[in-house]
Amino acid sequence: MQLDLNLLITLDALLEEGSVMGAAERLRLSSSAVSRSLGRLRRLSGDDILVRSGRLMIPTPYAMAIREEVRGLVRQARDILQPDLELDVAQLDRAFTIQCHDTIATSLVPALIRRVQAQAPGVQLRVLTETSRDTDDLRVGRVDVELSGSLPDLPVLRSETLGEDKLVVAMRADHPCTRRLDLESYAEHSHVVVSRRGRLTAPIDELLAAQGLRRRVVATAATAAAGLCAASVSDVLVTITEIASRPLVQAFGLVTRPLPVDYPPIQINCNWHRRYDSDPAHVWLREQVRDSYAEIFGA
Repeated sequence: MQLDLNLLITLDALLEEGSVMGAAERLRLSSSAVSRSLGRLRRLSGDDILVRSGRLMIPTPYAMAIREEVRGLVRQARDILQPDLELDVAQLDRAFTIQCHDTIATSLVPALIRRVQAQAPGVQLRVLTETSRDTDDLRVGRVDVELSGSLPDLPVLRSETLGEDKLVVAMRADHPCTRRLDLESYAEHSHVVVSRRGRLTAPIDELLAAQGLRRRVVATAATAAAGLCAASVSDVLVTITEIASRPLVQAFGLVTRPLPVDYPPIQINCNWHRRYDSDPAHVWLREQVRDSYAEIFGA
């Protein structure tokens, strides 16, 4: 049976108004259109629905019996198709999963936790580190927000650039390069490369090669924390983002010097699936991420 669910809306109006003309005015339709719908309703239900009694139309016992049920169905359909997008953040009970580099986890995430807890104590944040390989966690919904230096390459994924960071060179406070760090001394000393995939080279090596230089990479570290820990107990240099890595640099008692070569800034992007574009809770979370970034990186 092919059912036109618009008939429920017409039936609700007919039962509420008790006349074809009243229902037509309520629905902003012509009387003839409502009359045709009433005819269809009668054929489908096998009941007259409304019968004329003088100048009035009286609902049948069947119509009286289904009146509240029809009203409830129409209300439910309206709630589904016209949802209330107002968000009561204080009553929000939800867990969000955020995936990010460990430098973001130590710099931005603490501010984010503070903001979220002040506004929505029922919200939990699950913070995951970047993995050694690309995954589809963002696409399939295992991750709500990804904070990354890369942009998504799938059309179903959205991205907003929060801002930029620049590279600096981290080292022990008594490292020889604290007094002088030019391109030659940068290349002369040993390096630990931060790479979640374990790559022994980085784009900066191409810039060095253009100057006829090559640095000596002695190790890779999957996280910035591991690389900076190595720098705290040896003479290795670690090239790292300036602002995002600042808490880790300070925690390990290191100092930084400007990178001795022009290098493009590092973008920090907030990526998510477009299924969450209009989800009020997710929109609110992205606002908190944006405000936390401004707090930490704008300082």
